[in-house]
Amino acid sequence: MEMNPDISSTNASLRRRLMPVVIRRWGAAFLLLGLILFLPAGTIHYWQAWVFMATLALPALLVVIHYMKTDPELIERRMRMREKEREQQLLIKLSYPLFLLAFILPGLDHRFGWSTVPLAVALAADGIIFCGYLLFVLVLKENRYASRVVEVAQDQPVISTGPYAVVRHPMYVSLLMIYLASPIALGSWWAMAASCWIILVLVQRIRNEEDVLARSLPGYQAYTRITRFRLLPGVW
Repeated sequence: MEMNPDISSTNASLRRRLMPVVIRRWGAAFLLLGLILFLPAGTIHYWQAWVFMATLALPALLVVIHYMKTDPELIERRMRMREKEREQQLLIKLSYPLFLLAFILPGLDHRFGWSTVPLAVALAADGIIFCGYLLFVLVLKENRYASRVVEVAQDQPVISTGPYAVVRHPMYVSLLMIYLASPIALGSWWAMAASCWIILVLVQRIRNEEDVLARSLPGYQAYTRITRFRLLPGVW
């Protein structure tokens, strides 16, 4: 089936506009993550950090390249950072310090030798992170309206297939897998204390997001009666 010429032209224009922004953001994010990990460690001889960055960065780059070609509108949605909901804005502001702490502590742990994570355990945690990212990709494949911010797009449908048939917020399941496994992958047990806060943040974010979806997305309330669990099957 041939693509509508108007849609193809729109996508090409959007790709040209997004490309420099995507390159800058991806490069800046990779550099910032490197600084956050290696500066506290005081060395670049920190293999756990290199494996961790590769586990995240390489799949992310492939996904961005794929969707820049096939669905640049999805990339544009994923690049939105400004929350409209006041409660979400507050949650993000409160979460930044803990987010930084969770990724600064492993470097300090590596420098001062506070804890020792066995090689096999660290690599297993990298495997969990990779699986979490695969779930993230599956969510994008199923739901092209998956934005980074809490919003409802015009003509957005309710998605109830794939991972959405299991839990209502599979994107947050992938985030939980990645975030909770990160300290262990980086060789630090102590950093787990700073990463567990994400569970509380996600619970509050989901509660507010579901209020928005129930109010603004037709059919969402009926969907919640079919898919009962928000985050973890059998739990919540």
